[in-house]
Amino acid sequence: MRDFSGVRRIVIKAGTNILSSPSGVDSDRIEAIVSEIAKLRDMGKQVLLVSSGAVGLGAKALGHTNPVVYIAMRQACAAIGQPVLMSAYREAFSRHGLLCAQVLITRTVLNNRVSYNNLRQSVSMLLAMGVIPIFNENDVVSAAEVGTNFGDNDRLSAMVASKIDADLLVLLTDIDGIYTGNPKTDKDARLLPEIEEITPEIFSYAKGAGSRFSTGGMKTKLLAAEIAQKGGCATIIASGYEKDVLVRIADGEEVGTYIHPEKRITQRERWILNTSYTGVIRVDDGAKKALLGHKSLLPSGITEVKGVFLAGEVVAVMDSAGSVFAKAVPYFDSTEIEKLQGHKSSEIGSLIGEGRKDVIFRPEDLVFTENE
Repeated sequence: MRDFSGVRRIVIKAGTNILSSPSGVDSDRIEAIVSEIAKLRDMGKQVLLVSSGAVGLGAKALGHTNPVVYIAMRQACAAIGQPVLMSAYREAFSRHGLLCAQVLITRTVLNNRVSYNNLRQSVSMLLAMGVIPIFNENDVVSAAEVGTNFGDNDRLSAMVASKIDADLLVLLTDIDGIYTGNPKTDKDARLLPEIEEITPEIFSYAKGAGSRFSTGGMKTKLLAAEIAQKGGCATIIASGYEKDVLVRIADGEEVGTYIHPEKRITQRERWILNTSYTGVIRVDDGAKKALLGHKSLLPSGITEVKGVFLAGEVVAVMDSAGSVFAKAVPYFDSTEIEKLQGHKSSEIGSLIGEGRKDVIFRPEDLVFTENE
């Protein structure tokens, strides 16, 4: 048995495949998920739901039978499908005496520290009032071309889990876990009950996308689990068609594939790690050594600044070989850092004005990461 007795906050992601029927919303499936969420609430768990399905429901309402490729069409389908989806959830939760709330976000909301903190506060208030927040990407305004989208709701759910301090992420799909091959076509494929580390071999098992209207697949679920894992959040990938699957998971039954979390880092570190960087600071070998030794970055160690960013935004830190090895939040904007690069800390006042910090950023503003 798995021990989830200490799990307090759970993020559940329900995929398009298990929420929609040929005619639109699968009301029975939504009712089943909502009923289980009500039971989790009775067990003392806080639940946040990330729900796919809006684009697919909008497409079906329009009679659109092909995959929705064009961004403008996805936005239109999302605008049509969102109220349909939320109406189904609202009715289902009301039958259990519960309220739900819609939370539409883009990646920009999580990247910006101010809007991110505002989101945390509002979600915390909803949970404190016993309301179930239902997250979805704001597909009506997000677009891949401008970098505002998550790409899929698997990764959105992982970002939510990591940044809203969840203990467990449950990804519900139409397959009961990660297999060594495609169980629909490979009779020798075996289920992996546990994954300690998500390796290239593990990724090689996950191929293909989901349905006509979904953007996910097992690879995106592993990418999501990797995000959650680095944030210290465990992940379960399981079938949403199994009876009482959420309650059984919470009770510790060995359902689906369990992906172990790494040691939890601080909330600020998780925000830095999972935020898209807006620029790059390149440093020399001496500065990299100092940073690896948990020292501050001095302007003398900077060799190049790329991009335009404000003070307080997340930037990538690149070494002399061109590899990104960390993310950081500097005290200065890109224009100021360009003026300071190569200079001594004692010259900061004369170069950009007195009363400023004497370092570019401190160790607590830095998170090391794999090469990107």
